[in-house]
Amino acid sequence: MSAQRQLQVAAIQQTCSNDKNVSLATSEKRVRQAAADGAQLVVLQELHATLYFCQNEDTDTFDLAEPIPGPTSERLAGLARELGIVLVGSIFERRMNGVYHNTAVVFDTDGALAGLYRKMHIPDDPGFYEKFYFTPGDATFNDGRSGFTPIQTSVGKLGVLVCWDQWYPEAARLMALAGAEILIYPTAIGWDVTDEPAEQQRQLEAWVTVQRGHAVANNLPVIAPNRVGTEPHPEGVGGGIRFWGNSFICGPQGEFLARADDTEETILHATIDRDRSESIRRIWPYLRDRRIDAYGDIMQRVRD
Repeated sequence: MSAQRQLQVAAIQQTCSNDKNVSLATSEKRVRQAAADGAQLVVLQELHATLYFCQNEDTDTFDLAEPIPGPTSERLAGLARELGIVLVGSIFERRMNGVYHNTAVVFDTDGALAGLYRKMHIPDDPGFYEKFYFTPGDATFNDGRSGFTPIQTSVGKLGVLVCWDQWYPEAARLMALAGAEILIYPTAIGWDVTDEPAEQQRQLEAWVTVQRGHAVANNLPVIAPNRVGTEPHPEGVGGGIRFWGNSFICGPQGEFLARADDTEETILHATIDRDRSESIRRIWPYLRDRRIDAYGDIMQRVRD
């Protein structure tokens, strides 16, 4: 197999600060190290420039949002260009007054914006009040593209999704059907510190398992970086969220290629074999055997 069929990828697991410059400096340091160690594709976690601000609802928090292009996107673009890597970052996007998104941005090796993905599934749960802040991404664009459209880069077509999207097999499948070669899930997820250890373990295993399932069901590698560290509630309510890390990279049969722990900042490295998805689909042809003539009811909210 020729060397160019081997793609070196990295996922960054980090803590974050309430000072955007400190968080971005941490991200940049890790990205530089990943590139120095040979990574061609580097993926940052969800909302890596700030603390996870969705633990409460506060209109002043909208001041953190930025347009694209803007200061953070320009910094990430310059980093990708300088290092000659494809870089996936995350931005609290101000699209217009009153419309804000949780947006993943992808920069190619020349620093150009290869594309962006605006989070489609928005949670609204205790400690994760994202519907207050984020408008869901567009189901379709003006040119007819689906919101679940892979982003073409010099290292291949990236099926970029964000955090809560990772629980939905429909999102992964639509990316796969559109030609995605890798599924990518920048994430910010953790435990309520008051949960019992057994419940915490169930939640973690569910998170890992569902994403490995998307890898298996679509014969695609998955990159899932998550943050670490305990972030207190902005109003001092409860103990805040302890982000559980466990970032991982797995292959197209769900096999772990790299996995982090639940406490340490780290850079995960893995080699993705670009030909494995093709070879696996020849022996496990899920896409061939789909009964698309029988799936119409999936478009209903509930089958009565």
